[in-house]
This record gives sequence, C-alpha cells and structure tokens, in this order.
Amino acid sequence: MIIYSTRNPELSPLKEFPFKLERDLQKVFDQNLFEIANLEFIKSEFIIKNSRIDTLAFDSENNAFVIIEYKRDRNYSVVDQGVSYLNLMLEYKADFIIEYNESKQKNLKRDQIDWSQSKVMFVSSAFTDFQKQSTNFKDLSIELWEVKRFEGDIIVISPIKKSASAPSIKPIAEQNKQLEKVTKEIKTFIEEDHIARVPEEIGELYYAFKTAILNLSPDIDIQAKKDYIAFKKGTNIVDVTLLKRYLKMWINVKKGTLDDPKSLMRDVSEIGHWGNGDYEIIVDNDSNLEYIMSLIKQALIK
Repeated sequence: MIIYSTRNPELSPLKEFPFKLERDLQKVFDQNLFEIANLEFIKSEFIIKNSRIDTLAFDSENNAFVIIEYKRDRNYSVVDQGVSYLNLMLEYKADFIIEYNESKQKNLKRDQIDWSQSKVMFVSSAFTDFQKQSTNFKDLSIELWEVKRFEGDIIVISPIKKSASAPSIKPIAEQNKQLEKVTKEIKTFIEEDHIARVPEEIGELYYAFKTAILNLSPDIDIQAKKDYIAFKKGTNIVDVTLLKRYLKMWINVKKGTLDDPKSLMRDVSEIGHWGNGDYEIIVDNDSNLEYIMSLIKQALIK
C-alpha cells in the first residue's frame, strides 16, 4: 500500500515509519481500542498460568473475551499460538472473569459470557503470505490486523479479511486434540448459517435487502454474529436477524435522531433486543425497501 499526500496538484508518497518496538504498537491499540475495534480495554500484560497476554479486551457486542498479541517478528505460527491462547482461556474461564471484575469494578458472572465467541487478534506491521493463508478458515477465531505508520502522524489499520471461499478447519482439527477442543467450543458464524435455517423466501428477501444495503456505500462489510448479521462501516450501521416468517432489522442510531416520516420504525431504546441501535423494524416483503434504505442511510452519516 502506498499512501500519498496532495501538494497541489502533485501526489507525494508518504514515508513509512515502522514501529521499532512491540510496546509502541501496543500503546496505540490499548489507548484507542474502542475506536479501532469496538472493544473494551481490560488490562495490559495479563499474566495467567505462566503465560503473558499482551492485551486482554472484552467484546460487549458478543459478550466475549478477546486476546490481543502484538508482533514484529514474522517467524512464528499464528495458528499454534492462537489456538494455545484460546485453549488457555477455555481452561481458566474464572481467571478471566475475576480480572475483568477487578479491573472494571463490575460484577460480571460466568453465565453472562458467551465463550463460543472468544477470539484472538494478532497485530503486526506485516504478515507473511503463509501466515495469512494459515488463518484463512471460515470457522477459525483468529484474526490478523496489519498496522502501518507514516510521516505526518498517519496510521493505517487494515484487518485481513478471510476469502469468500475460505474452507472449514474441522478436517484439520480432527488430527489435533487441542485444536479440536477449541473448535468444538468456539463457534465462528458465517452468513450461510443464518440463511440455512429459514425458508427460501425469507432467504431471498434477505438477499434483496443485502444488495440494497451494500449499494449504499462501496466499503460496507458484512459480519455474521451469533444472533444476527451485522452490516458495518467502522461501526454497525444495521443489523439483520432472519426468522421463519420475516426479517427483523435494527438501525444503529440513537432515539430521537432518526427522520422517519412514515413512522415504520419501533423505538426499542428501553427494550432488550439483539442488534445495535434504538430503532427496530419487522419486514416480510420488499414493498418499503427504498424507504427503509433512506432510513439506514442516515446511520451512515450520523
């Protein structure tokens, strides 16, 4: 990737200033974790059973813990280390809860954690092709994030996306006891998991809305969660749950900030619900598709 500055009218490439130390990279993430990855910072240098975790975080959207490791050396196996950390978390669940409660002065209980959504993030200035390929499994809860620093205090953060045709890791897991244990307890959801459990007509309705949402902006990402499918541009824009007879959608804007002249949206700001945002709608056909897109578009410019 080449980053340019504009100096009327010429483009000038910015010089890269790599992070010299892992702790410099860690400092950037620890101090800006919510803005970067929508995660709650818990603790740096968390020691558990003779293992040191660089950053321990909490994903409040999925009610799960996240382990973050920072690397400058490219000669290591992200899969072996990632699986080892996930196994450590599953074996010592109580220690993670205690650390959260002591660090945040809260009273989180074991049954409030969705351990199936646990994950490990590796952060580095660059990953090898082998490292990227070795984590390219649709059901492996290990993520790679590349971070580059340039002159002018510019930092570019790029999560490595898994390919659309990424295979399952289950055939490999059957040959590795530690990996098999992790994959049985930790579940990475994909879009097809949600589509497969509803009638065909609801799947077709979802695809119609999906296409329309993606047409709102070229850089919207889709992330399947346990209970819904999230459409994100940095943060969640709209979340969609596929049910037997209809779609349920939540637009991620605060109460009182949505211009909805037809009053189609329901205020759920004080009602428990799966998705993000204070507005919900049930959809069983595409008659209001264009109007609903005008509402979702407001979440893009909030």
